[in-house]
Formats: sequence, C-alpha cells, structure tokens
Amino acid sequence: MGQRIEIESAVVVDDSLIVTTNRSLTGTDGEGFDSVNEARDGGTFAAKLTYDLFEMDKAIRRVYVTSNVVIVTRDGTWTTQAKDATAHVVEEFFLYYPAAQDVAQPSPA
Repeated sequence: MGQRIEIESAVVVDDSLIVTTNRSLTGTDGEGFDSVNEARDGGTFAAKLTYDLFEMDKAIRRVYVTSNVVIVTRDGTWTTQAKDATAHVVEEFFLYYPAAQDVAQPSPA
C-alpha cells in the first residue's frame, strides 16, 4: 500500500549525500534534525523519515529535508552500501506494507 518514491539522483558532496526524489516530502519550508531524539519528537513526514534514517545508520549526524530533496550528513565516507541503504529507506518511506523480500521471516523451529 502506498507508492514507492523514485530516486532521481543521489550525489555525494564531501560528507553529505544529496538525494533528489520524484515526490515532495515537505512543503516549501525545509526541516533539519541533528539527532534521533529530535526527529522522534517531530510530527511531520520529514521527522519520520529522519527518524528512520537515524535508526538505519548510526553514523548519520544530520538530515535536512526540503521539498523533494533529502540531504544526509554522516561521519565517515559514503560507501556504496551506505548510499544504497539510505536510498532504500527513502524509496520505501511511503509504503505501508514493505516488499516481501524486506519482511523479516521467522527462523525455522
């Protein structure tokens, strides 16, 4: 349920990943968050997306969301794995039911 967000580009500039999407995530005002606690207390789509990103990668230190752009700053270098994981969280943000391969399967008894 919901629609997958398409990533139009994901470009690394210094310690930030700039992700441009095909969907607006905020109004014209952007929102920035410096911690998982700050994002947890927010009640907006930007806060929820930021919370999900902070939970996914402990090296993230700031997220700024404005319109259809998400800027994620992290400690360390942006590996292919880190970029892909960040893009995956953004892509599936509006999905209520994750894809079958993303659902944790119970281990056999």
